[in-house]
Amino acid sequence: MIPLGGLDTRTAMRLTDATRETQLELIEKRPQHARAIDAFRARIADIKTPAALVEDAEVYGFVMRAFDLEDQIFGKAMVRELLESDIAEPRALINRLTDSRFREMYRELGYESDGSGSWNASSRFWQEKMVDRYVERIFINQTAEQNDSVATILDFRSKASDIDTWYDVLKDKDLSIFMRRALGIPDEAVQMDIDSQVAYFKRKFDLKQIADPAEMQKLERKYAIVTDALDQRAVGANAAVQMLSQAVRGRSGFVPQTIDITAISALPRRPYG
Repeated sequence: MIPLGGLDTRTAMRLTDATRETQLELIEKRPQHARAIDAFRARIADIKTPAALVEDAEVYGFVMRAFDLEDQIFGKAMVRELLESDIAEPRALINRLTDSRFREMYRELGYESDGSGSWNASSRFWQEKMVDRYVERIFINQTAEQNDSVATILDFRSKASDIDTWYDVLKDKDLSIFMRRALGIPDEAVQMDIDSQVAYFKRKFDLKQIADPAEMQKLERKYAIVTDALDQRAVGANAAVQMLSQAVRGRSGFVPQTIDITAISALPRRPYG
């Protein structure tokens, strides 16, 4: 991994983007990951039931890591029940869990209740999509060990295309943090009920704009500025961050108002020549 410690978020992000493809290739070639990928490609099409999946340690581990569920690998019985759930049943486990990662895994694997397998698993295209997902997730998680704010931006990029409503954002902790900071909304907004939060976010940003790369870049830039303002190690490195830090840290109590990041983020890197 490229060292990112001690760098402000925007500098670290530029370095990460410049070396991204090389880092992904290195992850895929690393022995432990190469073995997991080979096992997944070789055996996933023949795994017909959730019970068989959780018994194949290599393939099961690959799948859980691909969906960022490594911390839940120990829960084989729960994962089996989840994947065997009938989503049409309101009380099914898949409908009772609030963690969006489980629902996404359920949807992608798509095991049939009659034991006939997964409608996706035999597709070579789907298999390669899962390999890409696995490598990308390893990359994001390894980045998080050095620079959590860069990892949050990478996570946002990986999930943005699946965001349809503000409820999709608010049910995901990392996406919620990203969007609050990118839009200048204080963290105390979580004290509001979910519908009030949705209405608040709607007033600040039209989610249809996420499809626009220029809007994505604006959100990332604003998130980076606010995040660095909250990180005292980065404050001294940027005049914009110094100004925003005072605004962010000077607030006491929660009033549903926002910080105008646009003017601050437009400051030149060297505003005084």
